[in-house]
Amino acid sequence: MTAVDIAAGVRNGTLRAADAIETSLRAIAATDGDVHAFLATYDDDARATAAAIDDRVASGEDPGPLAGVPIALKDNLCHNGRVTSCASRILEGWRSPYDATVVERLEAAGAVVVGKTNMDEFAMGSSTENSAFGPTANPRNTDRVPGGSSGGSAAAVASSMVPISLGSDTGGSIRQPASFCGVVGVKPTYGLVSRYGLVAFASSLDQIGPFSSTVADSALLLEVIAGHDRRDSTSLDSPAPSLVSHLHDGVEGLRVGLCPELIEGASPKIAERITVAADALAANGAELIEVALPELRYGLSAYYLLAPAEASSNLARYDGVRYGLRVDADDVAAMNVATRTQGFGDEVKRRIMLGTYALSAGYYDAYYGKAQRVRTMIIQAFDRVYQSVDLLLGATTPTVAFELGAKVADPMEMYLSDVYTIPTNLAGHPALSVPFGTAEDDLPVGVQLLGPALSEVQLFRAAQVLEQEAGR
Repeated sequence: MTAVDIAAGVRNGTLRAADAIETSLRAIAATDGDVHAFLATYDDDARATAAAIDDRVASGEDPGPLAGVPIALKDNLCHNGRVTSCASRILEGWRSPYDATVVERLEAAGAVVVGKTNMDEFAMGSSTENSAFGPTANPRNTDRVPGGSSGGSAAAVASSMVPISLGSDTGGSIRQPASFCGVVGVKPTYGLVSRYGLVAFASSLDQIGPFSSTVADSALLLEVIAGHDRRDSTSLDSPAPSLVSHLHDGVEGLRVGLCPELIEGASPKIAERITVAADALAANGAELIEVALPELRYGLSAYYLLAPAEASSNLARYDGVRYGLRVDADDVAAMNVATRTQGFGDEVKRRIMLGTYALSAGYYDAYYGKAQRVRTMIIQAFDRVYQSVDLLLGATTPTVAFELGAKVADPMEMYLSDVYTIPTNLAGHPALSVPFGTAEDDLPVGVQLLGPALSEVQLFRAAQVLEQEAGR
């Protein structure tokens, strides 16, 4: 059942929240041994929460728009009293003393958190192979990666263990695994969803967003978690958008840009799916317009200076003193080194060192400063194109899901998985990936829709059309 169906059934009394949770917990028990999407589940608490929701319904209350819906959280979202490890040894066993804003809003809307999902350590990776607690497999083919860094959240939805989940997207970490696993993944406008309680990787890029099996479920979930939060200084002072009510408005009159830079390098079969998706939008009344964004070619290089630079600053707090792992040594400096050496994995160390180098005296202007100028150039390029089109259509990823272990030894090959998704994060704009058939080895393909800031309504309208066309 979809989240929309579960919530409707619980609210009108035709479905018990307790039954919805039992279905989810049984699916996790039966499936997760092969997939390893979850790092922890909360069976007893989930059952107690569901029972309380059923009691509220019986007494005539409305528990909210997500009443009784099971949901999973990426393990970089703080949940009061629960371990929030970011899939890292350095935070293994650390329990958050508070809830992230999105968790507060989920629970206020009646959702039931059933567990925390696996991820690349501190959200640094594109395959969920960098987790300190072992990799996650793709439910569509368990020899393949689910994508990353939110691979556990994508896999949990793709294997029907939960109907919805939350991930975070810094350079494509929601959209890329959504594409690999054949589910819907949404990266909202920067600031639309509060980052309070999200463990930071790169603060100017991170954004929380939904995974689901349907466009409607993602629209409902985003409505619940979006909106201003005074505890997040980057939160937009605007209400949550009304998405569900506009889902079926169609694409008549929408101008959709086709950009070669969002297809170049994709496998032939993925490029073919983009063409079919464009034709589907045109058949439903959209106007297709050829546009060019040559500046996007510099996005990958800029990102892998800016994101590591922010990470080197954000991760400095894991020093063995205040919380998390502490490896004793003869003095404080030696303790810091020993703690970080033992606590951080190779990819996290690589990015911290790269970011520290880019920010160091003598190299700041040559690397970090130049990357910031490239970021501005990309923002200006998007602004130029969005004067002539409402949305852009392109590939989410250059390939289908690759084999586990295939790119672990080659960081550059791994980084190229995010070549089409990174520009959106640099600009702070929204984008989503919607499943649209299969390509090589009969594996899922996601097509990506991009738009200017706060264009979520138009993005979801187009995504709904593509979902309907893909099912025909």
